[in-house]
Amino acid sequence: MVREMSGSTPTPPHHSQSRARALTRLLRRTDRQLAAGQKVSARFLTFLIVARYHRRLGARMQRLRHWQTIKRQHLARLSLTWNDLPQRQHIIPADHPFAGDLDLAGPASLLRLLDTTVSTMGRERLTSWVIEQAPPLPSLPRRHTLIKELGPLPGFRDRLTLSATLVHPSELDGHRIQGALSHAVGVPGLFTLLMVEALLAILTLGLAGAALFAGLPSYWVFSLALYVFLYLWFLGDTEHLFNRAMTLRDELARLVAVFRHLENHPCHHAQELRTLCAPFHAGRRPSWCLRRLSRICNALSLRAHPLVHLLVNTAMPWDLWFIHRLELARRAVAAELPQWFDRLAEIEAASALANFAFLHPHYVWPTRETKPPNGQNARIDATGLGHPLIPHHHRVTNDLALQGTGRIVLITGSNMSGKSTFLRTVGINVCLAQAGAPVCATHFEWTWARVSCCIRVTDSLEAGLSYFYAEVKRLRSLLDAARDRTTAPVLFLIDEIFKGTNNRERLSGSRAYIQALARTNAFGLISTHDLELADLQQAIPTLENAHFQETVAAGTLRFDYALRPGPCTTTNALRIMAMEGLPVPGEKP
Repeated sequence: MVREMSGSTPTPPHHSQSRARALTRLLRRTDRQLAAGQKVSARFLTFLIVARYHRRLGARMQRLRHWQTIKRQHLARLSLTWNDLPQRQHIIPADHPFAGDLDLAGPASLLRLLDTTVSTMGRERLTSWVIEQAPPLPSLPRRHTLIKELGPLPGFRDRLTLSATLVHPSELDGHRIQGALSHAVGVPGLFTLLMVEALLAILTLGLAGAALFAGLPSYWVFSLALYVFLYLWFLGDTEHLFNRAMTLRDELARLVAVFRHLENHPCHHAQELRTLCAPFHAGRRPSWCLRRLSRICNALSLRAHPLVHLLVNTAMPWDLWFIHRLELARRAVAAELPQWFDRLAEIEAASALANFAFLHPHYVWPTRETKPPNGQNARIDATGLGHPLIPHHHRVTNDLALQGTGRIVLITGSNMSGKSTFLRTVGINVCLAQAGAPVCATHFEWTWARVSCCIRVTDSLEAGLSYFYAEVKRLRSLLDAARDRTTAPVLFLIDEIFKGTNNRERLSGSRAYIQALARTNAFGLISTHDLELADLQQAIPTLENAHFQETVAAGTLRFDYALRPGPCTTTNALRIMAMEGLPVPGEKP
């Protein structure tokens, strides 16, 4: 159901303004602290006695700069200043049924707006929550609880980011760490070789002492030669371990910092967060295990200094000893690491959505219908529905009510009147709701749905597909999904159906397709320029007409982007052509 004159342009939300003012005040305060620190730094630079204090001051100033960056990014998320947000790659399957249509990934996308994660696994978990199509999981209520618990904890969320970026600003690569720790050391007979080399080193030392103090012949040369021969024989087998240690060292430092933050947070009043953080609070803490592993990697990095490395390994089997320790520490950590990363990814993804909720307190938490999905329960009931990627001072909101499968809202309207944007508005808010986040609306109730879109279709020279054929394949896939009645209903969003062909065939094909769609396990919206399709309301009882319209004032077109009931009665294509100086029918040459 579409309500009369439901569109409105809201004034800037009071809560968003207060969030922006608070962030601005915080940035000004850190600016003053940085300025004061720079003055103190300049004053004491000439005194060597305060070098330690100067290092501590420099570390504090670096921390403040990173803190400023985090807060500036929050301001950028409020104002949708995309250039001030980090650009990360969110992997989306090429045949995904709606991600490209709804701007879920890319330079100015929902995932870029949401993403505050610090690790690859956190980013992947957040992406999966936004684009997943599986029915609601039993864990979904716990996810909602976790996100709501994290909402009032901006300090916890921002310090999680700060902990990682203070060590290194790049993303923490969980896959690289797991890959490096998933394989055994792989040196044949390592322990036996270590024992033999240790005995030879002790024998060489003893024989050298005897030669020096007791006049014994220089037998130590033979034991040393055997020691060096065995070391050089196995040197090639240990080369790859040095590279692995170098890879691990920096990654482990960031992971330790992040885990220590989780270990030190008490989680007193957040039950779900406390449950997730349980492995970081009980027994031998992950940060301790990883610090030990990091120290071993540091010891193996001695190879980066060839002369010192040669002298130390001549005196003792340094490399072999620490390779042995690396294998023992790797075994202890490798078994627990997947669980630690899984918990971290869950917290990161939930923190990203909680940050979105914190920055937009005027957004509403959606209500999901919990009855088993069927044709009667399928619904979307939204008021004040707006697009979260449009700045609030330009955003226009509308109402929408869809109840039951087979329900179709056919939207007609002029060019640039807002049809495509409204379809994306519905889709992106459903994605937010199904991810567990608040939505850009004043009221939102829905049942879980499989979103499927045909909005942004492109041809493919590589695949040999024309635009029309690509559109046909997309619509066929949507119809096949809609015919499946064994799972949740499909929410379809189709923009300018069959626009890739001529008027006569487009009209005939559209009628047949819409009639077929009305008999499936699906409901949704279809936009079209073909005003003749409006009479389908007589043949399909579950179809409703709605439209956007424009007005002409002072020779210019004006749009209010308000969704109105009924079919559109005006067109503007020729008017736009004339305004841009193109010839139109009835115009004198």
